[in-house]
Amino acid sequence: MNRLPYGAGSIELSCDAKTQSREGSQRNSRSRFSLQFFARLCVFVPLRQIAVASCLIAATNQASLADLPAPRFDRLKPLGAAAGTSIEVEIAGADIEGVESLLFDHPGLTATRVAEKDRFFQIAIAADVSPGTYDVYLVGRFGVSNPRLFAVSSGLTDVADNGDNREPAKAQSIEVNLAVNGTIDGNAEDFYRVALKKGQRVVIDCQAQRLDSELDATMTLTSATGSPLASSGDYYGQDPMIDYVAPSDGDVIIALHDLSYRGGYPYRLVVSDRPQIENVFPPVLQIGQPATLTAFGRNLVSIGGVSGDAQTDGSLPLDRLEFSVAAPSTDFAALRPYEFISHPTHHSVLPTAATCTLAGLQVRPDNVRGVWDAQPVLVTADPVTLETEPNDTQDAAQALTLPAIVAGRFNQPRDADWFAFQVDENGPHSFDVYCERIAGRADAYLVIVDENGNRVQELDDFGHRMNAFDGHLRDPSQVVNLSKDRQYKVLVQDRYQRGGERYQYVLEIRKPQPDFFVAAIHRSNQNPAGTTVFTGGATYVDIVIHQKSYSGPLTISAEGLPPGVHFQPTGVPNNSRGNFVLWADEDAAEWTGFVRLFATGEIDGQQFRREVRPYSRVWNNSGTSQPQRSLALAVRASTPFNVSIVPEKFEIEAGKSAELSVELKRLWPDFKEKVTIQPLNFPGQFKLGNFDIQASETSKLLKIDVQPNTPPGEYTLALQCQAQVPFNKDPAAKNRPNTLVTLPSRPVTLKVLSRDNTR
Repeated sequence: MNRLPYGAGSIELSCDAKTQSREGSQRNSRSRFSLQFFARLCVFVPLRQIAVASCLIAATNQASLADLPAPRFDRLKPLGAAAGTSIEVEIAGADIEGVESLLFDHPGLTATRVAEKDRFFQIAIAADVSPGTYDVYLVGRFGVSNPRLFAVSSGLTDVADNGDNREPAKAQSIEVNLAVNGTIDGNAEDFYRVALKKGQRVVIDCQAQRLDSELDATMTLTSATGSPLASSGDYYGQDPMIDYVAPSDGDVIIALHDLSYRGGYPYRLVVSDRPQIENVFPPVLQIGQPATLTAFGRNLVSIGGVSGDAQTDGSLPLDRLEFSVAAPSTDFAALRPYEFISHPTHHSVLPTAATCTLAGLQVRPDNVRGVWDAQPVLVTADPVTLETEPNDTQDAAQALTLPAIVAGRFNQPRDADWFAFQVDENGPHSFDVYCERIAGRADAYLVIVDENGNRVQELDDFGHRMNAFDGHLRDPSQVVNLSKDRQYKVLVQDRYQRGGERYQYVLEIRKPQPDFFVAAIHRSNQNPAGTTVFTGGATYVDIVIHQKSYSGPLTISAEGLPPGVHFQPTGVPNNSRGNFVLWADEDAAEWTGFVRLFATGEIDGQQFRREVRPYSRVWNNSGTSQPQRSLALAVRASTPFNVSIVPEKFEIEAGKSAELSVELKRLWPDFKEKVTIQPLNFPGQFKLGNFDIQASETSKLLKIDVQPNTPPGEYTLALQCQAQVPFNKDPAAKNRPNTLVTLPSRPVTLKVLSRDNTR
């Protein structure tokens, strides 16, 4: 690492894997990786070995796919439409035979299947549906799929890519204030011609990644004669955006292609001169206090805004518009949710669960109703302080009083923000920088120094990556022990020393307040998936917990379940991960809808309740996940077998062993194979060896060793059960090859007592 003196405003420049920002040149690594890897492999490895490696990879993929069919929703096109209209869409995915309907997370969106056209639906959008993004799910014979995003706009005309615009001379003529629904062909570009008036400011916005398309778009703007005017690669994550003011009347040409010239990926190209919001400041609201925020954006003068100054990065000035926001209610403080209008998909180059630890909401001015104008803000119970310049050096550090909630911004490149505060009590202090979580573009880091200038701690990225869930983000968050009656100073800066209106943040320094954020995601480790429970059987969702100075027990429960579907209040056995099992009666009716999960904990004798936030993996075999408004659940018939643990509840002293019975019930007459039993993510305090329930058996003794150091409390555990099951998608087929099916057992709750039997 290369270090600069504190006074220069920067602590260090990392030379490790973080040297390139996820929003910098490494954005291309995902799309280039496979080609580069294969080319290098061909240089250094004999083809014979490549063939062997390919077979191994194929075998691994086959193993990961083995299970009963579950619909996987890969692609929806077109990607959006205007409120008050309808549009025909095409779906693509795996195991989507028998998909007869679509499920939406807003009642104003409905769909009907197009007769005699497989995989096509007509989506109708009610006129009162607010602009934003909405989840769409496939519903069919095999249950409910993962969601895909559908954009709803207001005031835009939708047109389709005409398919004959693959060269500049055939550029498709379009108008301002419309959305083009297109699809990129392989080794090709799409061209569009737009007539502009002198002084007209247009925003040309390619929406792809933000709508679950894998297109890594690159966009250029030229004059009608081919002279270059502007270009863009990444602006909103991987999506390009061009902000342009026409110097004279005339046509311009928009050219759009995939970075690696791949094909088949849809996009939604918006060309507009309507008001558009880039961000708001301050990006934080206090509960119970109405606020006036300043929106920064384009074409805001037409609705009462004022023109701004040129940005420090040389881009066009951003207009400013002040608007009022109603105070968040005290009810908001109880659940501490994140309420969004548009899915927070533009934070990073890849979709992320960055907002999983954000208590906040999205806001926008009432008189600006565009497509992408909803902006995230943090919600806090404490008064908000604005960062004050100059505070670029330790000697000019801005004085704070704890607890401190500071709304700041890196105003120009190399901006360094210093803050000073006095500690009145020995012990832990919590530091949080909210940047990526509120759509700030900085990769912030934080350095704490004592009154003598000695470095105490440097804080950087945090967050969990577990199976399909990726909540790792670039915001610092940590608890640090400090000493009473000492003054400390804190530096907050962008890792790559960028600056401008887009680089806002919120700094929080306080004594720790115990809290927790809980997320749920489908059980598939590899691919996007939905949550379906087969009658007579069970399924589960992974529970991911971010603790904030809280280490007490949590209990997960469900609301809104249909008749015949059950759960057991689930004590999470460790502080970061658990499983929540749902099971259905053999006679439960088929059903598809939304349910809600809640997490309950106790802090200083007071019970706290938080909604469990549902997430879904976005793309196959990659750490990409994003939030849903609700957890979709389907009930379908029927499971091949089920496993239960008897009794369902059991008391045991720490350091002893529990003996229970594992009961197997075979529900498919032709299923006669053994079932292999192993722990389902057991914590370290509980030991269980793998065993089989043979074809001739219906039960087996289960022995669980409870370690002596296990804290007293209730622990909900489940088993993972695997068997080769005869199956064919065609129920009339005589050939039913074995398929490896993995199901959870119904859970058991162990109440662990202290070793002296004190309860």
